[in-house]
Amino acid sequence: MATYTPKNILITGAAGFIASHVCNRLIRNYPEYKIVVLDKLDYCSNLKNLIPSKASSNFKFVKGDIASADLVNFLLITESIDTIMHFAAQTHVDNSFGNSFEFTKNNIYGTHVLLEACKVTGQIRRFIHVSTDEVYGETDEDAVVGNHEASQLLPTNPYSATKAGAEMLVMAYGRSYGLPVITTRGNNVYGPNQFPEKLIPKFILLAMRGLPLPIHGDGSNVRSYLYCEDVAEAFECILHKGEVGHVYNVGTKKERRVIDVAKDICKLFSMDPETSIKFVENRPFNDQRYFLDDQKLTSLGWSERTIWEEGLRKTIEWYTQNPDWWGDVSGALLPHPRMLMMPGGRHFDGSEENKAVSSVSTNNIQSRMVVPVSKCSSPRKPSMKFLIYGRTGWIGGLLGKLCEKEGIPFEYGKGRLEDCSSLIADVQSVKPTHVFNAAGVTGRPNVDWCESHKTDTIRTNVAGTLTLADVCRDHGILMMNYATGCIFEYDAAHPEGSGIGYKEEDTPNFTGSFYSKTKAMVEELLKEYDNVCTLRVRMPISSDLNNPRNFITKISRYNKVVNIPNSMTVLDELLPISIEMAKRNLRGIWNFTNPGVVSHNEILEMYKKYINPEFKWVNFTLEEQAKVIVAPRSNNEMDASKLKKEFPELLSIKDSLIKYVFEPNKKT
Repeated sequence: MATYTPKNILITGAAGFIASHVCNRLIRNYPEYKIVVLDKLDYCSNLKNLIPSKASSNFKFVKGDIASADLVNFLLITESIDTIMHFAAQTHVDNSFGNSFEFTKNNIYGTHVLLEACKVTGQIRRFIHVSTDEVYGETDEDAVVGNHEASQLLPTNPYSATKAGAEMLVMAYGRSYGLPVITTRGNNVYGPNQFPEKLIPKFILLAMRGLPLPIHGDGSNVRSYLYCEDVAEAFECILHKGEVGHVYNVGTKKERRVIDVAKDICKLFSMDPETSIKFVENRPFNDQRYFLDDQKLTSLGWSERTIWEEGLRKTIEWYTQNPDWWGDVSGALLPHPRMLMMPGGRHFDGSEENKAVSSVSTNNIQSRMVVPVSKCSSPRKPSMKFLIYGRTGWIGGLLGKLCEKEGIPFEYGKGRLEDCSSLIADVQSVKPTHVFNAAGVTGRPNVDWCESHKTDTIRTNVAGTLTLADVCRDHGILMMNYATGCIFEYDAAHPEGSGIGYKEEDTPNFTGSFYSKTKAMVEELLKEYDNVCTLRVRMPISSDLNNPRNFITKISRYNKVVNIPNSMTVLDELLPISIEMAKRNLRGIWNFTNPGVVSHNEILEMYKKYINPEFKWVNFTLEEQAKVIVAPRSNNEMDASKLKKEFPELLSIKDSLIKYVFEPNKKT
């Protein structure tokens, strides 16, 4: 039997479940192969799945869509690709009933783009197309022999129909243009790293949270399950020994009813299946059985190694040690999830079921976590760990204290933001789930310092912040970035006192200070990073009235103050919210202020009422202020409705000042 040796392999969708295991295996076993990964990082992809490969010199990751013909052609040519392993696809049947066009776009059109690029470049020696056992349709319940590779294709749902359509294109390009194609059709796969829309990880996470396991119909549907490492070995075998033009079933003859899978998981979690299993409405069409004949693959030398009991135990151990690998997946744990596949994250529709599951807070989930009974269970890793930059700063210091109070493991970063290698060392050493960037140059004693230290300001506020965001993205980590709302000023569309605030999507219009220029610049650039949550802080205030950075402390010590209403941030209320935002894996730009505005005089009136009844102050105009400062100051109102919608308990600025600042410091 002739064997094939590739040189430069393109693996599509390798930040997903099965392909990541294949990629990591090839990187580990064949250092002489160059592996290029192309993945658009859709909802069920995660760069963390590729951590075992990232440090290897023969590994390269490219974020992009297989539907982009220019990108695919560019990669094939510049990377001298001779082999393609095509895993990228939308795969969840439930989603296909609600998003069928998205499945056609990804599974058929995306495959067509790849095939056409192979035809045009003329350099591909192997094209391995990954399909599914579902293209055969339902197997008779009493069938003794499984579907073989020449069996008729009879798909029964939009997902399997698009996979069958893609197979027809692959076959056509093989026959018409002589492309060296191989197709695989696999049974269900389970194991570590799988997104929990699939049955086994969904049941495991629900069991960990003490929630019922939902079963479609009566649970009599039969499926065959292969452990992920066995499947990765099967693809390794097909890559080297598979014959061009052939189809290979990747399967097992060991079948299990869905109800039995649920009972096995209940047993390992010491749960009563009678009370823990909930029967729900069935899918529009739910095939009763898929059964494959895998003799052709076993003749190449492959065989299943992992028995069900061992594979399930390994999988449960992994999920209990990595419960937050996928962030907030409450929507995926619904009996009938409807994923809205949009770029930049996971989105679920607003069904009543969704509200019910989402109402369980992250803290409640953690407190109700159940760990399965194990004779040799390993110590459980913490579900979260924060890496914080800005240890000597005000916000960075407060964050550390909050983490200590909440029992969240954290470490402060040792590297400087502008030094990429030191940031990578921090991330690899600490292994955080989230990075908080509270570092930056605001100037001492104020932003006027930045006017005479422009390169220093650029180095930290722009280059440093972007470097940290880049390192976090490369490691699949969400970065919480404390930014500023001092990038706007009142104008004709947002006049002072109108109640019309600047929204997250508005373009910054304040360029009076160099500090604000750098913050507006980096905010715009960070929009290109889908792993960043930008929090626009304004005129921060805390209950520590001795802190010189506190806005109240500042104005109470000034000889004269202006009197202009502004949006402000009460840190005592909002910093804990930023930690909750990290737990929810929220991203994008957020106006991080309390709703409403408060003026200098209103704050000082409160100061006089609660702190010092003898306190007096003098106002002056903006024109008079301009004579004693170097750079103009930003004055504006921010629209905090987005934050209020996410956190309905958020207080208005005046109520928050009284509750968190003045009442605790009351002296009169």
